[in-house]
Amino acid sequence: IVLAAIAAVHAAPQYGAPAYSAPAPAYSSPSYSAPAYRPAYSSPSYSAPAYKPNYAPEYPEAPAKYDFSYDVADSYTGDYKSQQETRDGDYVKGYYTLAEADGTKRIVEYSDDGYGFNAVVRKEGSPSYSAPSYSAPAYKSAPAPAYAPAPAYPKY
Repeated sequence: IVLAAIAAVHAAPQYGAPAYSAPAPAYSSPSYSAPAYRPAYSSPSYSAPAYKPNYAPEYPEAPAKYDFSYDVADSYTGDYKSQQETRDGDYVKGYYTLAEADGTKRIVEYSDDGYGFNAVVRKEGSPSYSAPSYSAPAYKSAPAPAYAPAPAYPKY
């Protein structure tokens, strides 16, 4: 059987590769020419702007000059204070007062004549350092704890 199969394969017609007769493609190399349109460019010409900014402040520089004062008298909170101050250029002069917790009144007079700040502090009144009255609560001992009796276990 094997010999018959081999003989059949040899007896079969042999086909070769097909022959194509297509012409070979002809390509021409590309040719580039300069573009027909060439934009005309010239550097821009302009003159400097007519507006020239002014960086000067809107308001002229003037030395600071003011005068103010206030008073607070709040009997509910015990807040009593006041202040008064005057300034003309570099010269400042004023004072402030306040009620301290010890019952005195602190008065601070201050000034600055352009060479540094100077303050003079003084007190009016005599301090009262009375401690608030306090009584300790009466001692009440805790009741004795009531425990349940210990359980009795049978002995084995």
